[in-house]
Amino acid sequence: MGVSGSGKTTIGQMLAESLHWEFYDADSFHSLENIEKMRRGIPLDDADRIPWLQSLQTAITNWLQNNRNVVLACSALKASYRQFLLLDTDIKLVYLQGTFELIQTRLQKREHHFMNVELLTSQFASLEEPDDVIRVDISQSPQVIIQVIKTMINV
Repeated sequence: MGVSGSGKTTIGQMLAESLHWEFYDADSFHSLENIEKMRRGIPLDDADRIPWLQSLQTAITNWLQNNRNVVLACSALKASYRQFLLLDTDIKLVYLQGTFELIQTRLQKREHHFMNVELLTSQFASLEEPDDVIRVDISQSPQVIIQVIKTMINV
């Protein structure tokens, strides 16, 4: 979890590949309306996110019921969102933590993504930093980040 540009997709894909697990990006669960709002620089509100969270919860329930090992890249900025999604004690939450400046620089270099760099301020404003999670400093290399996560989740 983390704000846009924190590396959720990159790290999630690399972690899933290294573990031979499946990977999903929560962005793909957004409605076209939500994606268009974000593309135009309009922050999503809780009402926009409810159907998205419900879709994610359904997917997570399915993965758990079928004993599938999955890495899900998801912003999960608010505690209430995380509470809604953390359905089982087997779910491990990794917080990719970085400074506004570092993430803004990354977003400015990003191409072909619907997330508007101007929304970063609203993402940091919405972010409720989690407790009792695996915190990883994103200023490290992806390889170091992956190794830290694997060590912390004991795989």
